[in-house]
Amino acid sequence: MSHYPSQSPPPLRHPVPTHPAYIPEPPSTPSSPQGYRKFSSSPAPGQQPSHSGTGNPGPNPNVPTGQPYVPAYAGFQAPGYGPPPQGQYAVPQGSIGGAQQQQQQQQQYGAAFQPDFGAWGINDATAQLGMQLGQSAVQAGQDYVQKNFGVIFPSTTVKHHFNVSNSYVMHKIKLVLFPWLHKPWARRTRRTEHGQHEWQPPRDDINSPDLYIPAMAIVTYILLTGLHAGLNGPGFRPQILGESASRATLVVLFDFLFVKLGCYILNIQGSSQFVDLFAYSGYKFVGVIFAIAVGFVGVGGMLWSVVFVYVFLANAFFLLRSLRSVVLPDPSISISSSSGATTTATVNPAQRRRRITFLFLEAVSQIVYMVALVRLPTA
Repeated sequence: MSHYPSQSPPPLRHPVPTHPAYIPEPPSTPSSPQGYRKFSSSPAPGQQPSHSGTGNPGPNPNVPTGQPYVPAYAGFQAPGYGPPPQGQYAVPQGSIGGAQQQQQQQQQYGAAFQPDFGAWGINDATAQLGMQLGQSAVQAGQDYVQKNFGVIFPSTTVKHHFNVSNSYVMHKIKLVLFPWLHKPWARRTRRTEHGQHEWQPPRDDINSPDLYIPAMAIVTYILLTGLHAGLNGPGFRPQILGESASRATLVVLFDFLFVKLGCYILNIQGSSQFVDLFAYSGYKFVGVIFAIAVGFVGVGGMLWSVVFVYVFLANAFFLLRSLRSVVLPDPSISISSSSGATTTATVNPAQRRRRITFLFLEAVSQIVYMVALVRLPTA
């Protein structure tokens, strides 16, 4: 067993704390909004701020002359994070100057949200020229549509025909499918502020034509043809929707032209507007949809033929009663329109017979249109 000489460990020495003689200046803050003062660093050791009796700090060699002392890093903001909120860590130079600074700050913020066209390689002059050309093109298109189609389909008239309610839609569909249960058929009028008469909107008159039901019926018919082709036909193809839309458009157009041509030949003055005739031409799709829907539930053969004949007769009777106000208008009613008040002359017995015959021809021709609409592709 070896013996080592005993030796005591060296005494422990604790490090003596040292303080830097000088604290370096913090990095310069980014350009703060106008009016905010520059912040200074903490005083070096041995340079503690002296306080007077009033509590105001004494002079600090690190702070420029004429500015009060602000502790280091108070309200320091990192670059890219925007200016400090007003009233926190910032001291405006004055009430008047602060208002001006706030206004300038808001202007800078507004300019910051403007699109930067330079990022796409477009300078400001080119961008402004392109925006002006786009606005001019849109305005020219609106003027062209209003000039060429505004006379036939005035915006006020179209809005009038779409002024419907849920109650009106339900009662109108019931009227189209069961017209024998309805009376009276005369349309109601109302007096305007200028003392003239105008038709009441569909919301307030069940006998007034609308564009909502015909438009929705045409869209529903197009969708039903696609559904029928997928379930019972050769299979769904996107072309079926286009074919159905073209067929529906041609049917409405031919029906409209037939009525308009008859009104011109019979010299029917003060006939209804174009929008009214288009609306009456679109109500046949309600009966067509009903017949197609019955076929979906498995009804076929003779029973389906009976259903189709019923919806045809219902639509024919509905047009006989509704178009009577167009072909045989009441001479005592003067309706105001965009071209002025429209009055009708008295109809002699011979003219009355010809107009009633034309009404029957229009009602009978509905079977041709409806047969063309229900002929769907089958397997």
